[in-house]
Amino acid sequence: MNRILLISGSTRDGSTNTAALRTVAAFAPADVRADLYDGLRELPAFVPGEDPDDYPAVAALRAELAAADAVLFCTPEYAGTLPGSMKNLLDWTVGTGDLYGKPIAWLTVAVPGRGEGAVATLSTVLGYVGAEVVERACARLPVLGAEVDADGLVGDPEFRARASAVLAALSDHLAARLEA
Repeated sequence: MNRILLISGSTRDGSTNTAALRTVAAFAPADVRADLYDGLRELPAFVPGEDPDDYPAVAALRAELAAADAVLFCTPEYAGTLPGSMKNLLDWTVGTGDLYGKPIAWLTVAVPGRGEGAVATLSTVLGYVGAEVVERACARLPVLGAEVDADGLVGDPEFRARASAVLAALSDHLAARLEA
């Protein structure tokens, strides 16, 4: 079974990004264990040269990344780029190699015309840390706040099917790596 870590770049309660990832986890294919990372708010500000393992929240993040076969990000765009909290999470991985060679993808839930700055920055940082971007698993699946049910999941069946296909594409990529 493949374990895929789901990381939302939003710290906002009621976030459509987090709701999208909760939905991804709830409707994951049978061969995928999808776990939602929930420690973004607890991460301290990145300080170059500090030992990441001196900070329990950073050590926990690193353990989650190490246990994951792949990572799926879903992040909003703030002021044309990644939210500071998401960039901070990524900054903690720069010197540690936690994402080096790790297959990753992203899901963009912003409406067309929004979110491109966040995706561009995420792509740049992931390239810098040596992550393996699985392009065929990256998708834009817009979600409006009204589409999130009371249970915190996206209710649209088409979204659920397409989001499940994103995880399947990551899982297929992992299987192909094992065969190679």
